Amino acid sequence: MNSIKEFINGNKERYISELKEFLKFPSISTNPENKKDVYQCAEYVKWHLDKIGMENVTIYPTKGHPIVYADWLNAGEGKPTILIYGHYDVQPVDPVNLWTSPPFEPAIRGENIYARGSADDKGQVFIHFKALEAHFKQNDTLPVNIKLIIEGEEEIGSVNLEDFIAQHKDLLKCDVVVISDTAMYDKDIPAIGYALRGLCYMQVELAGPNRDLHSGQFGGSVENPINALANMITKLKNKNGKILIDGFYDDVLPLSNKEKEEFKKLPFSDEKYAESLGVAELFGEEGYSTLERIWARPTLDCNGIWGGFTGEGAKTVLPSKAYAKISMRLVPNQHPDKIEKLFTEFIYKIAPQSVKVKVYGLHHGKPAITPVNSKWVKAAFDSLKKGFGKEPVFIREGGSIPIVVTFKELLGADTVLLGFGLPDENAHSPDEHLNLNNFQNGIITASLFYNELAKL
Repeated sequence: MNSIKEFINGNKERYISELKEFLKFPSISTNPENKKDVYQCAEYVKWHLDKIGMENVTIYPTKGHPIVYADWLNAGEGKPTILIYGHYDVQPVDPVNLWTSPPFEPAIRGENIYARGSADDKGQVFIHFKALEAHFKQNDTLPVNIKLIIEGEEEIGSVNLEDFIAQHKDLLKCDVVVISDTAMYDKDIPAIGYALRGLCYMQVELAGPNRDLHSGQFGGSVENPINALANMITKLKNKNGKILIDGFYDDVLPLSNKEKEEFKKLPFSDEKYAESLGVAELFGEEGYSTLERIWARPTLDCNGIWGGFTGEGAKTVLPSKAYAKISMRLVPNQHPDKIEKLFTEFIYKIAPQSVKVKVYGLHHGKPAITPVNSKWVKAAFDSLKKGFGKEPVFIREGGSIPIVVTFKELLGADTVLLGFGLPDENAHSPDEHLNLNNFQNGIITASLFYNELAKL
């Protein structure tokens, strides 16, 4: 293993240069105008996997963006098979004016590399590419059987991935799944995630009069859909942050006392957290700590609201329609289909008779929780400890990776969340970046992880 570590440390600058090439692709999956860029990025992934020594590298088309698959299955009898999952698509970059440097022109400032996709998820995917390459370069082999599935639609809900997995169960059969698309707890504190929140994303549309109206001639005689929608949104939660939808909390899996005690041990300051976000004080569901609210409690938030005139200057109009996008992060045991039904029923319940209402789901994902005492997690724990020289902690994640549940349901495989990002690296925001020390230590950790898995 020393030769592999020396090889990794000796190729640091090359790794960064190659990562920059990966980050230059504007592989924004949600924008139709970037469809060609997304496919070219998939071709780059295929080319790179071929280059490092993986076998059966294939681009699988879907109804949307393609999936890249590769494997190497020559580790020998009795060795486990590991499925590495990641994604090469990225979020939109708006607002571009808030980026210090162009989002697809990777720039290094201090210890970080800045570009869209650097932390989520190209940089973390590339960690595994380089760890696999190091084993091939030094040993001409891998210690375990490896399969990779790198998709191009994670940022739009992995809309075609579940069907692909269902149709290719034999191809993807494995002992455990590894995902590097999460964060460490802090810069100097490596972590293993064991739970993810799910998602129920809804759109609400209100229609009032049959056309936009002059606010002087008609104001005061008909319901303004924007006013009605704003009033409805205020009825979804009370002043203490509790969600008021009937039955919303019925299936919530509460934290164990042990989990609560472990959360309390983590270095966390409400004051510093608020300061880092530029807010005077924090807000959340009453009776829970900030970490509990982020990691283990469901939420409801309005992500966007629009209608009427929003241009420069003034236009005195009563709008005909108003819209809102509302998302709910879910915790283990909550099911997005049930939450969608409860949400829809509640919206119709609180809507005034003066407007017509339409409610529909946009994107769903199930919450996930994995056992922390498995042999796979222990292997990850030992590898992180050696790779970073620090004792890892166990954390939950506030975000969602719905495919974790799909892997369990369709392949019968648990997932190890082996993340190397940081919570403040602006994933989905301007100036997204990845710490290059964590990138380098991540490559060492991943290479160690394959060796640890080979012992099982």
